[in-house]
Amino acid sequence: MLSPYRALDLTDEKGLLCGKILADLGADVIQVEKPEGNPARALPPFFEDVAGPERSLYWLAFSAGKRSITLDWESEAGKGLFKRLAKTADFIVESFPPGYLDRKGLGYQELTKANPRLIMASIAPFGQTGPFRDYKGSDLVASAMGGMVCFTGEPDRAPVRISADLAYCQAGVHATIGLLISLSHRATTGQGQRVDVSMQASTVRTLHTQLPYWEYSHHIVQRSGIRRFRGGVSTQEIWPCKDGFVSWMFFGGAVGTQQMRIMVEWMEGKGMARSLSTEVQNWAALDLTKVDPEKIKSWEKVIGDFFLAHTKEELYQEALKKRIPLTPLNDMSEVVEDEQLAARGFWVGVDHAELRTNLRIPGFLFQTTEEKCLPKVRRRAPFIGEHNPEIYIGELGLHEDELNTLRREGIV
Repeated sequence: MLSPYRALDLTDEKGLLCGKILADLGADVIQVEKPEGNPARALPPFFEDVAGPERSLYWLAFSAGKRSITLDWESEAGKGLFKRLAKTADFIVESFPPGYLDRKGLGYQELTKANPRLIMASIAPFGQTGPFRDYKGSDLVASAMGGMVCFTGEPDRAPVRISADLAYCQAGVHATIGLLISLSHRATTGQGQRVDVSMQASTVRTLHTQLPYWEYSHHIVQRSGIRRFRGGVSTQEIWPCKDGFVSWMFFGGAVGTQQMRIMVEWMEGKGMARSLSTEVQNWAALDLTKVDPEKIKSWEKVIGDFFLAHTKEELYQEALKKRIPLTPLNDMSEVVEDEQLAARGFWVGVDHAELRTNLRIPGFLFQTTEEKCLPKVRRRAPFIGEHNPEIYIGELGLHEDELNTLRREGIV
């Protein structure tokens, strides 16, 4: 899809996903790193638990498909080389503090003097404008100030962060969307533009799923942990079982009657329904908002004991047969082995001869009916400066002795 286009990726962990998506879509993505390497190369976990800049699994996953050059763009010689490279680029993605590239003479306005078609995406914790523009911020800070952390964890304890880098990934996806929209604009006007991405704002965009709870209950969503608040009523949603957890909710009234009756019949067949055998007969008239919370907890104890007597797979397979909306909570090993993801080719193998392994990493976000447009991972993540000769000599026309001089001076 993007094979005619080139992107220069200057991001650290805050924006690596953007370049990864562009590379999967076919763009020539060049990771421009300082001579010592991108700081994301130091992020754990590491392959076989051995630390090293070429062994970070974070780097290997988020930089697959890219090429790498090294360049000290703060030096005069490096600045000149970067400007030459920028003339050949369609996109630049960067995640420096606002104003950094401008101060170095490599900002958007400067670069577009020679390449007015250039499109630049800038990713920052709070964006390029506003009173917080110069504040530093990690994934946790952006997730917290974007509102997401408020909803995670148990209600009687402090909130907890989501273990994945939500804000970084959301910002990377939004930057990609901005670049592609700008590319469409450029096709009709011939002009590039700058895309300003705020990690905080990207996180806020994930909260749209919280709006329906206010719409039907007029209660602000609360941090509920394993429970769910609906209409002022707290009921359990996450249930432990023999080998993990499942998700299942019960409802009162006409909506939940059929499901609850089937569930109780299942429990009766195992001799575990207890008082629910009688109480389910009047379930259609049940208004959970008027039920004593202690009564609800007694029902949850009966249901919880039933789940604890079974494995996730047993519960899931029987729920499928009975058409009960019960879902197992997969851990990461189960996600990797999931038959649905496997059938769709979600996991892709990337040969890494130097590590003597084939790394399995996530594939692309969608599939297409056009085989030639199918996104794919085209190469393993690059070593530090692996493509210096290929790009500096083969594409920019430097002589080998010039490149060697730049290397000795620490510029590349």
